[in-house]
Amino acid sequence: MAIENILTDPHRLILLYGTTPPRASTPPERIHGAASRLAERVANLPLDGLVVYDVQDESGRTAEPRPFPFLPTIDPPTYATLLRQLTGRPTVTYKCIVSETEASWPGWLDAASERHGVQYLSLVGLSSSKEARSSIALSRAIEIAAGHPAGFVLGGVTIAERHSPERSESRRLIQKAERGCRYFISQAVYDPAATVRLLSDYARDCAELGHTPRRIVLDFVPVGREPTMHFMRWLGIAIPDATAHAILSDAAPLSRSIAVCSDTLRRILDQPYIERIPLGICVESVSINKDEIAASIELAAALRDVACSCGMRVS
Repeated sequence: MAIENILTDPHRLILLYGTTPPRASTPPERIHGAASRLAERVANLPLDGLVVYDVQDESGRTAEPRPFPFLPTIDPPTYATLLRQLTGRPTVTYKCIVSETEASWPGWLDAASERHGVQYLSLVGLSSSKEARSSIALSRAIEIAAGHPAGFVLGGVTIAERHSPERSESRRLIQKAERGCRYFISQAVYDPAATVRLLSDYARDCAELGHTPRRIVLDFVPVGREPTMHFMRWLGIAIPDATAHAILSDAAPLSRSIAVCSDTLRRILDQPYIERIPLGICVESVSINKDEIAASIELAAALRDVACSCGMRVS
């Protein structure tokens, strides 16, 4: 079933797997090799699709030094095309609009559609107000993409931790949906309380405004090493100190991480809003460590089991 059909089914859970493109300096044969290995890893997962992220430097978002040097990657649409060919599954392509202007954006959309066959497109804004002010505004980028003749299935991002009475993430989701977004993928979740609060308010706000809730895909990442934990926190992922300590002090940290993520999802699904808000799961690894990558496959299967046990209909 195509993702756009699943999007409209509130009782059907979407399962996605996220990845980042190889470094821009990678030779073509190694790019194909990386994509082939990924296709093999996910072959037995009942995925509805893959997500290809658009990796940015993000150093302007925080004064803390970047834990690992930023290395540019190949163009996400190019890698998404390769993965789609190797796996036979649809790919959601991320695009950060930091390098685009009002003049350049339509041309990027033309190329994404005509050259790479991009159909599912997830747009990301600037990570910091310090970034290029000449960039097209995210709201405008969404409107132009929504009106493009390619008929993109548009998505956006959501971060539960920035939801507050002063800055309602719920209302921002509604505004983005009114401009053309049909789904949202969250930042990695390690604090169920923040996500429950956002989804509860989103269900309430949608009811008050007569707005149909869009699908929210919850992102999860396994972690088993201190450097990976540090990098995840640098990226802005909210991991409570007690949770971080429990994982890293465990004799089997990756197994503990999977257990924490499973419990987090269970708590999020054990709420009245699951009858109103279509949800989804995306699993990724932010590490190149083989054990953490392998754990991401295990995590995807574990989270699917949690969803099934909570009465969600999955593929």
